[in-house]
Amino acid sequence: MGLIATEWSFGSVIWAMVVFFFWFMFIWMFIAIFADIFRRNDISGGVKAGWIILIVILPFLGILIYMIARPKMTEQDRQMMMEAQEQQRRAQGYSAADEVAKLAKLRDEGKITAEEYETMKQRALS
Repeated sequence: MGLIATEWSFGSVIWAMVVFFFWFMFIWMFIAIFADIFRRNDISGGVKAGWIILIVILPFLGILIYMIARPKMTEQDRQMMMEAQEQQRRAQGYSAADEVAKLAKLRDEGKITAEEYETMKQRALS
């Protein structure tokens, strides 16, 4: 016959799936952190090289250390988040002028006070 036949038990199939899942997760984290390191503007090239060397030499430990040491949100992250929100507003057809007009109508109908109108108007314009 020439082919080696192997029997797959239910347990070995489950174990193979678990191993595949963890390898896939590991590769995904490696790529995500690798991309995050190169995207950041708040660290120098030497520090980026150090992180990459650490992650390549000691992958699990390097990824864990990077995830612990990385700041929760950098100024660059805040700026990117604000730009994404602004693009989402534009895509949804958000208009500050329309929002202010709706607020003025609510104020004129007496549903909101003049102070609430000013507060909400400032929020809509920012």
